[in-house]
Amino acid sequence: MLKDIMLDEFQYTVSELLVRNKSIIDSITKFQDSNARVNRSIVKAVTHCGCIKINARKQAFNESEEFEEVQNALETHLEGKLCDNCKDIIEKEIGRNLFYLASICNTLDLNIYDILLKELERVRLLGKYSLR
Repeated sequence: MLKDIMLDEFQYTVSELLVRNKSIIDSITKFQDSNARVNRSIVKAVTHCGCIKINARKQAFNESEEFEEVQNALETHLEGKLCDNCKDIIEKEIGRNLFYLASICNTLDLNIYDILLKELERVRLLGKYSLR
């Protein structure tokens, strides 16, 4: 499958490019930093650009309702749509985050594609009972 080849190629490329920050400590802290940058870029889309708005409140649903009804009742709390500029910035930050995740996987001799398949299998197996 082409997608697994691309994911493996991405992980291999990360291993080839990462020279200075090969320590697991460096990878973990870079991953944390990149995660914060993803969060910050989303917040900036709200506070600086204004292309999206967060309208948060308590999620209202009846616990006696069926799963699908509860799922449909829950909201993202987002209004609007990312502008092209904010979308580009957020995609760049998520890409950087994926880079450092691949770096952690490489250091621990883990394969991202295998992890993804195992998680997909768990989610599919447990279905709605694997709620997070």
